[in-house]
Amino acid sequence: MYKLLIIDDEPQILEGMKRILDWKQYGFSRIDTCESTEAAMSMVVDLVPDVAIFDVCIGKNLGYEAIFKLNELHIPTKYVIMSGYSEFKYAQEAIRCGVKDYLLKPVDRIKLQQVIEKIIVEDLHGTIGNVSCESLNKDPVLGVSYDSLSKLVNRILLMIKTEYAQNITLKSVAERFQMNSTYLGQLFLKESGMKFSEYLMAYRMLLAQERIQSSDEKISSIALSVGYNNLNYFYTHFHTFFGKSPSDLRGKG
Repeated sequence: MYKLLIIDDEPQILEGMKRILDWKQYGFSRIDTCESTEAAMSMVVDLVPDVAIFDVCIGKNLGYEAIFKLNELHIPTKYVIMSGYSEFKYAQEAIRCGVKDYLLKPVDRIKLQQVIEKIIVEDLHGTIGNVSCESLNKDPVLGVSYDSLSKLVNRILLMIKTEYAQNITLKSVAERFQMNSTYLGQLFLKESGMKFSEYLMAYRMLLAQERIQSSDEKISSIALSVGYNNLNYFYTHFHTFFGKSPSDLRGKG
């Protein structure tokens, strides 16, 4: 059985995270929470939770700074960062301290579920029904193992998965890496077999498909949540990608 620690300075967020998943179903027999990085570090040392979910900003402190310090103690806890900010500097620091994922608030239940399942199978060597480690380690768009991709491409993929709802472009990514956008685009295409814009659209479409099929949320809200401010543009991309409309996919059209 697993232990979970959730760290956030907002009590309502802590309560929401405790209820967002059926943690017992995933084998978490103990769930602890705390509202400061000082308490969090003490609890990680004392309890050695299997998974710790840190808010990126906890009062005046930063969650990833606590994780950096805990990493020096070689504690086997697996860390996840959640944040209300999509700024690259936070995601970049999260990558540097080796977190398993960076989730934007409000935390999407399906995304969190995927992250937890991946940690259980890959890092804790547990099982989730018939889900295998191999399938969880594959990129959903490219269909290849993350291990087969370079560190740079994996960093780009993480940025896309963190900021897909924002106006992320190849140019903005290249500026962050201080690289020429044409050169970076060629590298991405050579390794992934897809243009940056093609991958971004495909990832957004897969997320939209998942939300359409698993909820009754309005299509316009789903489109906005995956990065489309223009609903007509979303419908065009969706039909091009799936060959049907969102309502057809949901089975109501």
